[in-house]
Amino acid sequence: MNTIFAYCTCESSEQAKLIAREVISKRLAACANILPKMTSLYWWENAIQQSEEVVLILKTREDLFDQLNKLVLSLHSYKTPCLISLQIVSGNPSYLEWILTETSSHSKSS
Repeated sequence: MNTIFAYCTCESSEQAKLIAREVISKRLAACANILPKMTSLYWWENAIQQSEEVVLILKTREDLFDQLNKLVLSLHSYKTPCLISLQIVSGNPSYLEWILTETSSHSKSS
């Protein structure tokens, strides 16, 4: 089973915390990191936009990404939120096992 980071940008720390709590409570991720006050520049609606955003990083399993994506989209305020998966190639084996263990409870309760 592969572990991933799910990288998401949010409009506020409150939104990131809401999403993180829901995702973790449903065991779709083992952990969330919230990094406040990122400046984003991007092309949107025919112009360069700039906004302050918050980064949300969720640690989970690759096979849970579709379910996690659906939940995040249902909670997110953006029309087209950034939510991508980044494969974890290697890491502390006991930490990676912890991610698998904490998210495996999702399979048992579904």
